[in-house]
Amino acid sequence: MNRLNLAENLIRFRHEKKLTQEEVADFLGVTKASVSKWEKGVNTPDLLLLPQLAAFFGVTVDRLIGYEAQLSSEQIRRQYAELSKGFADLPFTDVLGQARSLAHQYYACYPFLLQLGVLYCNHYMLAPDKEEQEGILREALGWCSRILENCSDVGVCSDALVLKALLHLQLGEAAEAIEALEPSADPSRFAGQDGALLVQAYQLAGDMEKARCYAQVRQYVDLLNLVGDAALALSLHAGDSGHCEETIRRTAGIIGLYHLESLHPNLAAQFYYQAAVAYGMNGKEREALEALGCFGKCVEKLLGKEPIRLHGDSYFHLLDAWIDCLPLGSMAPRDQSFIRQSLQDPLAHPAFDGLREKEGFQRLVRRLVEGGGEDA
Repeated sequence: MNRLNLAENLIRFRHEKKLTQEEVADFLGVTKASVSKWEKGVNTPDLLLLPQLAAFFGVTVDRLIGYEAQLSSEQIRRQYAELSKGFADLPFTDVLGQARSLAHQYYACYPFLLQLGVLYCNHYMLAPDKEEQEGILREALGWCSRILENCSDVGVCSDALVLKALLHLQLGEAAEAIEALEPSADPSRFAGQDGALLVQAYQLAGDMEKARCYAQVRQYVDLLNLVGDAALALSLHAGDSGHCEETIRRTAGIIGLYHLESLHPNLAAQFYYQAAVAYGMNGKEREALEALGCFGKCVEKLLGKEPIRLHGDSYFHLLDAWIDCLPLGSMAPRDQSFIRQSLQDPLAHPAFDGLREKEGFQRLVRRLVEGGGEDA
């Protein structure tokens, strides 16, 4: 990340132009001693001289002083990773202060502001009390509103709108989430066909590489949406045992067929957890324990020795380039130690009350929450 480094830049630009301090001084109407002091960092030029200096060297004022208002994709990912790890390892208030300082410094870097909102969304629950948690969520909402009001990037604005709705839901503000999403989420709108039309357009234009890549990405994303929607369906039909069992049967088959436990263990874990809750609420303890076992295997992939990374496979062999272009690349949005810390509450769900005395459930808790091995 760049800091202001006017003195070093003055020296570098002057050397690149093969100019002397006297020549720079003559152009600006100042003394050679003044230029020398600027280059040593003793003094800085008068504010009104900066545009003249920048024009003299053929650069922008921002480049002259070394100010970078925008972060690169790699810088955004690095900052997110450092803050995410900080939330897992350091005092919460310290890391929150770092995040706020970065937001202030890069308030016009809307892709970074969006990812800070995602960071808050993934870690706000670490705040010590409900009031502070709400304040953090509303701070992120403010960033989303700023992005939507000022950013010209359609993709960033679309993501900010979805994040805004998610933040409203976490605040219990259903009406506001509906207002944000309803106009664009109508499945009957033509906008839902834009991806397929783009694939056909690439094909017609003779760009088969882009057509194949985009079609594969759409297939992968649609698959993830299907599994995610199935998890939601389980929560919506929790009292209908037959419907839940059929949803679990069909979706588990898709997860296995497309190897999602390996490709996207986080999504697979979310589905198996919801399946376990549905089974538990309907008194099917054996099936609930089996689903929790599948959940545990996925979580253990997330907690492996090496940080989990999104990736393709022999079937989804064109995904990796697309994944590299995602805002966070292939990295997980939460640090591994934070994932382990956050497991205790889900496993305390009332649906599992009948399982707590069973050795299989206790062994799962030891493995996941306490970090014990299979035989701990």
